Amino acid sequence: MVSTHDEQPIAADAIDKLQAARESVLSQLSKVIVGQQEVVDELLISIFSRGHCMLEGVPGLAKTLMISTLARTLSLSFSRIQFTPDLMPADITGTEVIEEQPGGGLQRRFMEGPLFANVILADEINRTPPKTQAALLEAMQERQVTVGRVRHELSDPFFVLATQNPIEQEGTYPLPEAQQDRFMFKVLVDYPSFDEELEVARRTTSRVDTNVEAILSGEEILQLQDLVRSVPVADHIIRYALSIVRQTRIGTEGVPDFVMDQISWGAGPRAVQFLVLGGKARALLMGRTHVTVEDIQHLCRPVLRHRMVVTFAAESDGITTDDVIDRLVAETPTTEDELSRDARFQKIFAS
Repeated sequence: MVSTHDEQPIAADAIDKLQAARESVLSQLSKVIVGQQEVVDELLISIFSRGHCMLEGVPGLAKTLMISTLARTLSLSFSRIQFTPDLMPADITGTEVIEEQPGGGLQRRFMEGPLFANVILADEINRTPPKTQAALLEAMQERQVTVGRVRHELSDPFFVLATQNPIEQEGTYPLPEAQQDRFMFKVLVDYPSFDEELEVARRTTSRVDTNVEAILSGEEILQLQDLVRSVPVADHIIRYALSIVRQTRIGTEGVPDFVMDQISWGAGPRAVQFLVLGGKARALLMGRTHVTVEDIQHLCRPVLRHRMVVTFAAESDGITTDDVIDRLVAETPTTEDELSRDARFQKIFAS
């Protein structure tokens, strides 16, 4: 049975519009970025789902260039914040100043910070202390900032696309779990292949055309975000996503033994929400009007990897959150009948 939570039938031309937007953005990005198509697709899914995205990788993998180039393909205001150890919260949210008026007297005025833009590049977000990292929390969740006693609304659409270096590197401040949970995806950017790195070397050492055209306006992005939320999703797909997420929660009945041994902290309700919402966006990008199990499986890594914490023993054995996620996906039944007959999942659904 398909859930009918206010979803409306999706016209074929609407799907064509979203796919055309994806192809146009990829075409423009290819002028500057070599490869990394999966990373770009996950960025687009995040944007069309009205979520925030975090990219992690060692320096030199074009994380910043990728995000800034993506912003150039959107007709939106763009702001880059370079996070440093001495950055203060007021440096990003803005502050109140007192100005002298031409006719005499003083007036208090709010001077907006760099957060007042549509696309925010939070560059090396884990290079700044927790006090400044926390200043992003309200902006990311509530689309507003509070300075003094006054709340200031942020523009819509609003995306925080952050980069960070691996926390094992010197001079980094690991993001608190509450901060990480605000990000829809955590995307790992890996080294390019030999052929891709060869092309990078060619492009960056010669004169090439890097002019990027704007493809989507703010109004069009808002329309596409509404379109994504209109995609119908079957109840058994939601139950499948929920069954994977609930298996990560230590202390819940039915949790596998290997999770109890390897995970010390599991994913919260936002994980299920982002799996379903991301699945809707991916379905449309793939030209479908319904979400499949494959959509959920494809997004498990970017949605869950920053919402789980491995135990010290597992980390010592070289086990990562991705390893646990892959095993969970492999061992979770994909059909409603299999889930309902499995005694372990009966306990999970009853808890």
